[in-house]
Amino acid sequence: MRLLLAVLFLTLAGCSAVEHRDSAPSIRLDPETIPDAVPRFEVIGRAGNRSPYDVLGKTYHLLPTPIGYVEEGIASWYGTKFHGRRTSNGEIFDMYAMSAAHKTLPIPCYARVTNLENGRTAVVRINDRGPFHDDRLIDLSFAAATKLGYMDKGTARVRIEVLDPNNLLELPKAGGYFLQLGAFSERHRAEALLTQVAAIVQVASVIEAENGVFRARLGPLTTFAAADALIQQLVDAGFSRPVLIRPR
Repeated sequence: MRLLLAVLFLTLAGCSAVEHRDSAPSIRLDPETIPDAVPRFEVIGRAGNRSPYDVLGKTYHLLPTPIGYVEEGIASWYGTKFHGRRTSNGEIFDMYAMSAAHKTLPIPCYARVTNLENGRTAVVRINDRGPFHDDRLIDLSFAAATKLGYMDKGTARVRIEVLDPNNLLELPKAGGYFLQLGAFSERHRAEALLTQVAAIVQVASVIEAENGVFRARLGPLTTFAAADALIQQLVDAGFSRPVLIRPR
């Protein structure tokens, strides 16, 4: 199912052709209450993006860009066996997070995955490598597989559509508090600010564009207390005090 492979200066964690005993946790999740990953602009760095790379005697080449990628194939999932271990870009795998592994997409990136057998959809953040089985296209976290309704079955036929961070407004807006960090006449300045903030806090972000103005925002945050604590954290780190945007 999954095999962590150490590669010089980079770690490639992904599904292998060697079977491992994996399982679901004892906790059962309600698929109707599992939130999607919230896409945001992220820098595609070196971590986990070595190309080409070799696994089990096969060479893989990463796609030059994730934008425009659409493909159908078989999805599997992974859970307790790898919960708490490092993914290919050095993050900690959380089976309750909306994440996924893919062999050739640059990471991190975000994708909408549709279960073609029941029509359910989920948005995931791809931050891992695998699955290294010829008949499988993507490996989803336990939570994502539950949301798509194939956790008990093990696999499902899905469609993957990578989401363009430059068109995040095409996604439904999530409720909750947002922190506006700044408004700019040029998108790259908003992206640069979010990149700086991402080095300090790990919070979902979005760039909202309207009438030529690009607003860099963090969120959604579910409670006022969480938003207030984040404001203080950013101020302490030297950033200008964000503007709190309350839910409507």
